[in-house]
Amino acid sequence: MSFVHLHVHTEYSLLDGLSRIDDLIGRAAELGMPALALTDHGVLYAAIAFYQKAQEAGIRPILGMEAYMARRTVQDREPDDRSLYHLTILAMDETGWRNLIRLATIAQLEGFYYKPRIDKALLERHAEGLIILSGCPSAEIPRLLAQGRMEEAEAVAAWFAERFPGRFFLELQSHPGVPELDEINRGLVALSRRLGLPLVATNDVHYVRPEDAGLQDVLLCIQTGKRLKEPGRMKMSDNTYYLRTPEEMQELFAEIPEALTNTLRVAEMCSLKLELGRHRLPRFDPPPGFPDPAAYLRHLAEEGFRARFPQPRPGYRERLDYELEIIHRMGFDAYFLIVWDLIRYARERGIWWNVRGSGAGSLVAYCLGITRVDPIELDLIFERFLNPARVSMPDIDIDFPDDQRDEMIRYAVNRYGADRVAQIITFGTMKARAAVRDVGRALDLPLPEVDRVARLIPAIPGKDISIRDLLDPSNEEGRELRRLYQEKDYIRELLDLAMQLEGTVRHAGTHAAGVVIADRPLVDYVPLHRPTGLKGSAREENGGEEGGGEALLPVTQFDMEALEALGLLKIDFLGLSTLTVMRETCERVAQRHGVHLDLETIPTDAPEAYALLGRGETVGVFQVEGRGFSRMMRDLKPRAFSHVMDALALYRPGPLEYIPNYIRRMRGQEPIEYRHPRLEPILSKTFGILVYQEQIMRVAIDLAGYTPSEADELRKVVAKKKGEAFPKQRAKFLEGCVHNGIPAEVAEAIWGDIEFFARYGFNAAHAASYAKICVQTAYLKAKYPVEYLCALMTVDRNKTEKIGLYVAECRRLGIPVLPPDINRSEATFTIERTPEGVEAIRFGLTAVKNVGEGAVVRILAARREGGPFRDLDDLARRVDLKEIGRRALESLIRVGALSAFGNRAQLLEILDHLMEASARYHRERQQGMLSLFDLSGLRLEATSRIGALPNLPEVEEGQILEWEKELVGAYLSETPLTRQWPILQQVVTHTTADLSEELHGQTVKLAGLIRAVRTVTTRTGETMAYVTMEDIHGMVEVVIFPRLWKQKGDRVRPDSILIVVGKAESGGREPRVVAEDLRDQEVLARPAEERTETEEEFPEAEERILPPNGWGRSREETASDPKKAAPPVPLSSPEEMPSPPSEGEASAWTPASERGPQIPLGSEPPRAVPARQIVVYLYRTDRLEDDLRRLQEVHRLLTERPGPDPFQVVVVYPDRRQVRLRFPQQGTWYSPELLARLEGLLGPDSVRVFPLKPQE
Repeated sequence: MSFVHLHVHTEYSLLDGLSRIDDLIGRAAELGMPALALTDHGVLYAAIAFYQKAQEAGIRPILGMEAYMARRTVQDREPDDRSLYHLTILAMDETGWRNLIRLATIAQLEGFYYKPRIDKALLERHAEGLIILSGCPSAEIPRLLAQGRMEEAEAVAAWFAERFPGRFFLELQSHPGVPELDEINRGLVALSRRLGLPLVATNDVHYVRPEDAGLQDVLLCIQTGKRLKEPGRMKMSDNTYYLRTPEEMQELFAEIPEALTNTLRVAEMCSLKLELGRHRLPRFDPPPGFPDPAAYLRHLAEEGFRARFPQPRPGYRERLDYELEIIHRMGFDAYFLIVWDLIRYARERGIWWNVRGSGAGSLVAYCLGITRVDPIELDLIFERFLNPARVSMPDIDIDFPDDQRDEMIRYAVNRYGADRVAQIITFGTMKARAAVRDVGRALDLPLPEVDRVARLIPAIPGKDISIRDLLDPSNEEGRELRRLYQEKDYIRELLDLAMQLEGTVRHAGTHAAGVVIADRPLVDYVPLHRPTGLKGSAREENGGEEGGGEALLPVTQFDMEALEALGLLKIDFLGLSTLTVMRETCERVAQRHGVHLDLETIPTDAPEAYALLGRGETVGVFQVEGRGFSRMMRDLKPRAFSHVMDALALYRPGPLEYIPNYIRRMRGQEPIEYRHPRLEPILSKTFGILVYQEQIMRVAIDLAGYTPSEADELRKVVAKKKGEAFPKQRAKFLEGCVHNGIPAEVAEAIWGDIEFFARYGFNAAHAASYAKICVQTAYLKAKYPVEYLCALMTVDRNKTEKIGLYVAECRRLGIPVLPPDINRSEATFTIERTPEGVEAIRFGLTAVKNVGEGAVVRILAARREGGPFRDLDDLARRVDLKEIGRRALESLIRVGALSAFGNRAQLLEILDHLMEASARYHRERQQGMLSLFDLSGLRLEATSRIGALPNLPEVEEGQILEWEKELVGAYLSETPLTRQWPILQQVVTHTTADLSEELHGQTVKLAGLIRAVRTVTTRTGETMAYVTMEDIHGMVEVVIFPRLWKQKGDRVRPDSILIVVGKAESGGREPRVVAEDLRDQEVLARPAEERTETEEEFPEAEERILPPNGWGRSREETASDPKKAAPPVPLSSPEEMPSPPSEGEASAWTPASERGPQIPLGSEPPRAVPARQIVVYLYRTDRLEDDLRRLQEVHRLLTERPGPDPFQVVVVYPDRRQVRLRFPQQGTWYSPELLARLEGLLGPDSVRVFPLKPQE
């Protein structure tokens, strides 16, 4: 027999249902069921996906909801109203579907009280097209029957029957763990006989198969926060809540066969057809004089075309006409006008914007002023954005400053109507780590043990690793996890359960950017949800913020994919803090320098921007922050916009391994080879490496004869590498290549390249948009560092970890950072000139933790009215400190903001007295009890309400530093560490801020202050140590094993600076470093030649002294006249040393003394930093000529700008022997630029810079 399940929950009955839609549909098809219903608790989240997948499987989808019915009305919100009834509602047709959408929306927006509720009046108002089943044992009729209240149950049934004639069914269920169901079912059968109502059999499906019962029980524990063994907790009564087979249902209801056949009757009654794929764009009315949106779009595009290209360019007019024709043919004229209108409003309001994504590939968008990059110049393909062969909605994502995004959304609401605009829901799924922790809690396992297991699962942003992947024997990262899994039964149970729950939908949130705009009220298409916090918000790749805060509007109950299927317009309004930083910087630049810049005028070709990137000074630069990016930029030394664009595209898993090839090819150190000559025009800009999706499309067009639309399809198919389309595309590509004269084996090799790179190929339009902001932020930082860093700290003032990073960067750049000061600080960071005339950045008061904006507004208002506060009495009188709050005032004292009035210890001691004195003063003022002296503001010493401060010494330095780090995220007081940091950061490879799971197992070099040392004795009787070390960003534990402790443990002294080389460890614990070598600050401070052999990175070098003109002719001279070639340098062997030229030989190298003005070594002008010694390491290779050229170039760079800093070159041989070349008659002038150029020539970490002790 056949049977249809009409009461089914999916995983979108959050943390209650476990059924995944694919599994559910697959099982129903396996059992031969003709139809299947969806009835999640109170929501329609899964309706569209369920509908589509059921239809694909040949199963009729029945869309419904198990509603929560208020006992009284949805307006009632008394404690008793938390008790609700359930009711099963199904949509028969389109009218019923619209009514169901409205009920689901009202339940969220008007009826929500612990649960989304409707009531009988609402149900009656929206009854048309709905089928009602009387519900599970928690429904009203079954509850009345269970309580023996037959007459009342009959009255309720009659109410439903009258309002849903022929559409109301009494619902029978059978679950042995619910003993009252027998009585309920007898009562329902009796009601059926009395009222002539049809019966229908259902199973309360919460999971797909009976073996899933235990897993669903764990899920319930996660939802309720209970333990599995906890008595009295909420749980399913038995293990029968699965998708029972028709045979099982027949056996259960053999005595009531009509209850089974009626499920087929209900399915036949449900004939809902959803109209999917049709676009529903909002109406855009053009101004008078334009007959339709197409005419107005062409007018605007032509206008912009003339402005962008006053001089004709080949191919541009044809491209514009082609794009406009495609846009019109696909029906997207209004779409472009809607986006144009948003940008128009932003421009008129002075709101900055940036468009990301494939939209930058449109010349029409460029002419409309939507985008800022010329797509033809960058060879961007329009069909990557809008494919005429695949009619899907265009997608233009717009970045706005994060503090003005809300204004743009409000404009859209006002422009199109509040009932037609909503934000978009997103569903957070259970990640591997969270699943382990949630399951561990349910199993009541020890928290430290669960935490340890969870930490063995790498948490790398953008790279989800599943438990199943880690348990694969071939996975190196999962070795420790596999060991625990195999050795401990309870860990195996934990991981087995977590593995099954991984990926389950856990919560609903609001998409950080998506906004949907409809042509009619949204409830005609989509159920709405109450506003919700931004869960699972998208983040900038470099860690910056997007979105943030709470949703402004109701959100759709359908996610992005469902909305796309419905054909609704979705626009991403992204809040990008980088745009806020850029705007704030330019405002400061305009105020202070009279230079007016914006996104159109900030240059992208300025040499200083590329020089900064090439030095790896990427802190605060868009998209390239972080050690990895910094190192790559130092290696790359970008000289053009395209280099930055390529770098952003390559720096991702997969193509990352091609970065060294890219750099070598860019420098001419590696030949560029093409599999076929026709590839050269496509790949020459990226030095023969496939980087972009557009290149893959161009290969298909130029080599295999694809149309642009077909090439876009190829890109999509190969990127997914799945399905029937993949082999078809391969065959088509190879056939096309061969047809165009390309040998089959070459075509095969090219296809292999495409297959690899398509998985990682980057959208060139997206890279271009982001590269532009990257270069522009680099320019602002290079040209206006004080303004830029001030803006960075202002925008990120609530992120203490970022503030610490920026303060360190200020110190590196020589920009003083001044602490918060109640008389000098504004609300945010400001620029002020110190008494010495140096530009500094002053901390803002709102950047202090626990100090709210309201408190700061009151302090600043009093200061504007009466000037700086003279003393504590003056502060207490002019500001009601009760309104500031004790906690805020205490925080200000701890960071030194009140240090003008006393030290921290004194002020904290009298804090309560100060608060009371201020409260008393303001109370008396209100009561009119103040004296003439009080009111005049003149104060005699005797009238002081505060009195003398207690005689207490300042708080210890360590405590002050701890407070500063906690409250503002950085050390503001100068310490031995901060004083040494400009030198230390030349040595370290990482800081504590960099330690993450991505560094696990890698070698790092850290420097910091020793805060604590704990020694332990091992089982073999040896001593090892656990050291707490602190750098300018935070703390880290350093593990020193016995051998190293015995050798160098004497260097580990509390409150001294230590340099540690070791392996980073983060698996299963807080990040720590296992030390492999230790060096102390004394080693750092001594010039290289004074160090002992054990203190050198390499064995002691053999030393040779060279005269200033002993070598180094130019490459051109050497090539033109071999006789003038320089003498051999110590490259082929340590014995071959250059000798001074003979008397008659003219030196082609101009002595430093003859190069014009220079500073004699003995008369160095005053300088802000001590003189340094530069030691350059040159590693020998087997290419003598190349090594000789590099050595000559090193010497040229070092002597290009003569100065007081001595330098040495250490030549390092493959057997680790060294020759040290000293130049006692020559000096250089150290600068970051010099360091960057040397490292660009020889590689990172090839230069060491050491401070010299001042001459006595």
